[in-house]
This record gives sequence, C-alpha cells and structure tokens, in this order.
Amino acid sequence: MNADSDEVTDRSIDATEPLLRLRGMSAGYGGVAVVHDLDLHVGAGEVVALLGANGAGKTTTLLTVSGLLQRLAGELTVLGVEPPMGGRFAREKVALALVRKGLAYVPEDRALFFGLSGREHLRLAARRGDGEAIELALEPFPALAAIIDRRAGLLSGGEQQMLAIARALATRPRLLLIDEMTLGLAPIIVEQLLPRVAATARSTGVGMLLVEQHVKAVLTVADRAYVMVQGRIATSGQASEMNADSQELAARYLGAIPDRHQAGPSVNLSESSSPEGTTPAERREDGGDASG
Repeated sequence: MNADSDEVTDRSIDATEPLLRLRGMSAGYGGVAVVHDLDLHVGAGEVVALLGANGAGKTTTLLTVSGLLQRLAGELTVLGVEPPMGGRFAREKVALALVRKGLAYVPEDRALFFGLSGREHLRLAARRGDGEAIELALEPFPALAAIIDRRAGLLSGGEQQMLAIARALATRPRLLLIDEMTLGLAPIIVEQLLPRVAATARSTGVGMLLVEQHVKAVLTVADRAYVMVQGRIATSGQASEMNADSQELAARYLGAIPDRHQAGPSVNLSESSSPEGTTPAERREDGGDASG
C-alpha cells in the first residue's frame, strides 16, 4: 500500500477472523510514536480489557483504532477496514468508514449533549430512528429507561455513563470501544455496570475493547486482557488467570492500584436514585461540564 495514499482499503471479513487486529502497530502525535509495536486482537462476542496506569497509551490506542489518530508503523485492520498509514489521508474519511462498518466508540468524557434528553441521544444514534435498536440499547439499563426524557446535563455520573453506552449500543455496533467506563463511579455502580455491558456484548456478538484501571472488576467479566506499560504491551493472557494474581499484576505493572476508581454518587442501575432537582449538574448552564 502507498503510505502517502488517502485511500481506505475495505474488505469483507469472515466469521473466523477477528473484528480488530493490530500487528506491530505504532502510533502517536506529530509523527512521534507514543505507543509501540502493539499486537492485539478482539473477536466477535469477546470482551477484552486493556489495562494500564495513566499515560500508558491506552487512549492513544483507542483513538488510532477509531480512525481519529494515524498509525505510524505496523498493521491495523478494523472490521475489514485498513486505514492508510501516515501522510495526507483525511481522518474524517477513515472514521466515517469505520462507523459505517459498525464501530462505536465511547470516550472517557462521554461526549454527551447536555441540553438534549436521553431519548433524543438514542434517536440520533439509531439508524433512521430504529425503535427496536433503541429498545435493545435500553434493555441492560432499566433505570435509564425510567428517566429517558430527562436532559443529559441533569443526570448523575452513573446515569450519564449508562446513556453514553446505550447511545453506542443503539447504533447496533459490531465492535465497541469504551474508554475508562468506571472512572469516577461509585463501587456499587461498577459492580452492576461492567457485568451488564459484558453480557450484552456476548449475547449480541459484539466485540468489545474496554480500557480500564479498575483491574479486578474488569478481569472478572473479561475474556482476555492486555496490560500496557509506557506505550508497550507488557503482558497479556486469559482474564481468569490474570484475575487470580490481580494483586501481583497491579503491583508489578500498575503501581498497586487493583481497584482504582474515584468514588462518585451512587445509583442503582435497576432503579434511578437521582430525582429531578438533586444533581449538581442541574445548577449549571446547559452547555456546562456535568461529567461525573
């Protein structure tokens, strides 16, 4: 392939191929690599965790996979799409091609529109207002269904995270990337949210790559895991085996943070616990920051 070409290679993949494959991939900013020689794959219906401390390169990896950042070396195939490497290609073209093929990305900041209701978010995400897709997206989150007409800016951190994930599910994705799903959430939310999202992926055949610092919780629900240290994959394996040694894993690679997360407001995912008028976000302007 011509490294300076803007053309996006797109082909069909069969059931035996992974939805996502990285082979010796490096990526970074301004031509300077910050992640190096990554080998990683995610299959259909598989939940894969990408672990690492702050600055390890996890978000850079997701941005590259989603087409928002150029790879600098190696191979990258996402749902049969092979983005061109380096040079002058249009990132928007690559990202759009990936979305059309079934990629959904939930960024760390959730990227919600605080002035829009939850229902409006899902209608915008679902293709042609696909009502069935919206119902399926809400299925793992009964509490969200109960407050679906509330503006996103008035939701708690846990409710906003549910909405961000439901919006991604409403697109009927084949591959779902989620960056720091549990960051800032209370333990009770983490304990409910991770298993529900993992179960949804398996039941629908969606491949899922979860970036997490909450080691033990994500290893409990994942199939496999990779650990990044200083831009490289330091170790990988079956999540169940890694979970058995999670304390040693965290101490060796992650600075002894096996259960790192910031306590946030508690909410039961089966029943909303933040009635109208009780969240700090409600006192802010519609365009303000209301992340949890």
